[in-house]
Amino acid sequence: MLLSQKLAGFSKGQADSLRKAMGKKIKAMMADLKEKFVEGCLKNGYNEDVVQKIWGDWEAFAEYAFNKSHSTCYAWVSYQTAYLKAHYPAEFMSAVLSRNLNDIKKITFFMEEAKRMGLKVLVPDINESHARFTVNRNGDIRFGLAAIKGLGESAVNHIIEERDKYGLFKDIFDFAERVNLSTVNKRSIESLVMAGGFDSFDKIKRHQYFVTDKEGLTFIDQLVRYGSLVKNQQTSTLFDMDSSYQNAQKKPVIPASDEEWPPLVQLNKEKELIGIYLSSHPLDAYKLEIQNFTNCTLAELEDLQNVSGRELAVAGLVSEVKHLMTKTGRPWGSLVIEDYTDSYKFMLFGKDYEDFRKYLYEGYSLLIKGSVQQNTWRRDSMALEFKIKSILFLNNVRDELVNNLAIRMSLNDLDESIVEEIKEHTSRSKGKTPVKFYIYDDKEGISLELFSRNTVRNIEPLDFIFYYFC
Repeated sequence: MLLSQKLAGFSKGQADSLRKAMGKKIKAMMADLKEKFVEGCLKNGYNEDVVQKIWGDWEAFAEYAFNKSHSTCYAWVSYQTAYLKAHYPAEFMSAVLSRNLNDIKKITFFMEEAKRMGLKVLVPDINESHARFTVNRNGDIRFGLAAIKGLGESAVNHIIEERDKYGLFKDIFDFAERVNLSTVNKRSIESLVMAGGFDSFDKIKRHQYFVTDKEGLTFIDQLVRYGSLVKNQQTSTLFDMDSSYQNAQKKPVIPASDEEWPPLVQLNKEKELIGIYLSSHPLDAYKLEIQNFTNCTLAELEDLQNVSGRELAVAGLVSEVKHLMTKTGRPWGSLVIEDYTDSYKFMLFGKDYEDFRKYLYEGYSLLIKGSVQQNTWRRDSMALEFKIKSILFLNNVRDELVNNLAIRMSLNDLDESIVEEIKEHTSRSKGKTPVKFYIYDDKEGISLELFSRNTVRNIEPLDFIFYYFC
């Protein structure tokens, strides 16, 4: 502002207009002020080339203008957050997660960042969790109770208040006896169970809470009834006591059940209540396949322009499927898959729908190959779509796509112990995939392919990779 007054004789009002035009990136105002600036500078005897250079610098600055006071503040905040993340990583990430409690996408992103930093994010726990994310004694991040769907704010506050005032809950019966079952009702308890809130009570697993008795009551129903009877007796007088008092003292029998929930069922229930897979992820069993046979994440598909022009391979879990009909009576469908980073919806029409409809089932883990091309079914010719070329079940990938396994080793690293170790493991992992060894010498620039005629011919490749390299 001061320079424009000194060089071009701008008034304070004109100088402030220049500030506003640069700060708000108002091109029309900038163009009008340029004429006045150049005219004023020439009148004051300045060289036109120098004037044009000054204005050009100002235009460039206006593309991303930050005054010094703003820049200093942002630099200071950046330094503070970087310091906290470096020296107090668990506390920092706990605060970041709490700040984004209602945004599942951001929670997922920061959860992955926490894992990358070597931090554990644990499921909610009735004896350790607070309303928001916190750091426990071991330096792990504990999920907050307020993030559990179906567990209201009043229930969360009551549980924490009861725990802080009278101590940790000893077991599920102690919990039922102590909490107000009008505030922490049956639905709240169900939500806590499926989210993993009672996992610290080792004697009972999640599925056992939903086992029914002869009367058709679940174990949760029995707990609620037991807790209510205990509270009624605590408020009764000596003359009010009857046979129900003795019944109230009898704790429900923990139901025996060998039919545990399959891992995927338990994880889906957990996700339903928390919003994300927390204790583990259904794709964890396919990490080697994903690392070796995909070249793109679903998050990257948000901007198809950036990934166009190359063959893509993505993997994920089918979370939603639709089978529909067009106005002309032709069938089509869609599937939504999700990986560790995001979810993405694929549309299938005509022959593609006929060829791939067998994969359109929720819970399937798939490897999808294709490329980005112009959308053929929308009027907008500039629209892009992911065109699916092939789909494979992730559990079939190693059989379908691994033709052979090549292991490269430096001559300097090769010794008898390594040979014996490879021999021992490959003898236990016999399969149908040929394995080759390439021994190289950096100094001589030589690489030699070796193989055994009677040993180490065929193995299970990914088992071997996991054992030997991971």
